[in-house]
Amino acid sequence: MPIAVVDVFTALLVIGLLLVAAKWLRVKLPIFQRLFLPASVIGGVLGMLIGPQVLGNLVQALDGPELLADGLIPQVVLEVWSELPVLLISVVFAALFIGKRIPGIRTIWQIAGPQVTLGQSIAWGQYAVGLSVGLLILTPVFGLPPLAGALLEIGFEGGHGTAAGLSDTFEEFGFAEGTDLALGLATIGLVAGVLIGTLIVNWGVRTERIMLGADGDPVTTAREATDDDLDDLDDREGARDASQSSTDPLSVHIGYVAIAISIGWLLLEALEALELATWGGDDGLELLVHLPLFPMAMLGGVLLQLVLDRTGRQALVDRHLINRLSGSALDLIIVAALATLSLEALGGNLGPFLILAVTGITWNVGAFLLLAPRIIPEYAYERGLGDFGQSMGMTVTGLLLMRIADPPNRSGGLEAFGYKQLLFEPVVGGGLFTAASVPLIAQLGAVPVLIGTAALLVFWVLVGLRRFGPGTGTAADEPADRIDRQ
Repeated sequence: MPIAVVDVFTALLVIGLLLVAAKWLRVKLPIFQRLFLPASVIGGVLGMLIGPQVLGNLVQALDGPELLADGLIPQVVLEVWSELPVLLISVVFAALFIGKRIPGIRTIWQIAGPQVTLGQSIAWGQYAVGLSVGLLILTPVFGLPPLAGALLEIGFEGGHGTAAGLSDTFEEFGFAEGTDLALGLATIGLVAGVLIGTLIVNWGVRTERIMLGADGDPVTTAREATDDDLDDLDDREGARDASQSSTDPLSVHIGYVAIAISIGWLLLEALEALELATWGGDDGLELLVHLPLFPMAMLGGVLLQLVLDRTGRQALVDRHLINRLSGSALDLIIVAALATLSLEALGGNLGPFLILAVTGITWNVGAFLLLAPRIIPEYAYERGLGDFGQSMGMTVTGLLLMRIADPPNRSGGLEAFGYKQLLFEPVVGGGLFTAASVPLIAQLGAVPVLIGTAALLVFWVLVGLRRFGPGTGTAADEPADRIDRQ
């Protein structure tokens, strides 16, 4: 039965109710605050609990009232929710760079080079480790397709939004349960990232690897600074006075996001046409036709911002409003994705799920402890915690851990971490390669992709060690207090 407009409206209203309930629970139950769980994650789990998978099955098992046989969430709402993430993820990625001043690559490299190399090393390692586990255990023992090897990076580095946004791609290649597994890994990574990261900070303080220099409780300070935050690393550009505008500024900023998505769609159509006319024709290698829209929407946002920068119109965009649009879209995605997460699919693959979770956490922790002090020449743990937190599923986790370890930001890590995204997110963590990894594995096989990702892992580790390591004499190309903050 086709979905009506009123069904979409109802589905969005229900998400709003869940978010309000989740916000109330977060305030009333301190455990949620201590875990730094976003209201969207709590709301998504709450939606799943009162839906047909938990409440509905419980009522049926107890021969309860027929009215609650499917839980409290109407089926048509669940159908809308299942489609929302694939659409809204383009909004999130289109907004990543709109309103951020995009400096030259040389400037980015000088400020954020160590962060870039550490982040790239962890991300490519997730592919190499995940594909290895897939080839050695998941496929021969559990019968999962080789695509399962990509779940580590998609779930951990990509997070909830990327995992949900790739649901159509997983279904297209016959691995629909991959979405549920990736969402489960993202949830595990979010909780584990906060818990393990806090333990690392405490260990670092005790061993004097981290020197706290601020008054007060750094955890409380970080919570207040990070609560319900997304990625406000670069809120420097202002907007015109709203009273001077004939249109509500929020409406105009929705238009900017729409322009970015439109540019991304045109790019994707052009690339698909090129592929079909060249290497993809006559049963050739088809890759771009399987690429989702959201990574191209991100490039559309970059192109739009470059035009605004070059024409001196960057002040037209208010980064705070763009962040609010992106944050709202991400909240909707997370609630919808978690509320429709298939517990049956997760339970049917519990063994592979636990193996992937343990393997991913082990790699992320080990890579951080081993590589951060060898790649980041100064304030290695304070700055490296941002990359560790992001590798566990959410950028905001990295921000949180950096604020706990370095409340006054004396390391300049927040600025470096922000610049790092410009050379990181277009590729991995939800970027082009993340979106293309499933089609690549399906078309080329897991072994060639494993060889390629392992080579990239070695490349980035060597670059980090030789270019930025403590013994290279490049401790600080530019002091933090000289970073351009215009």
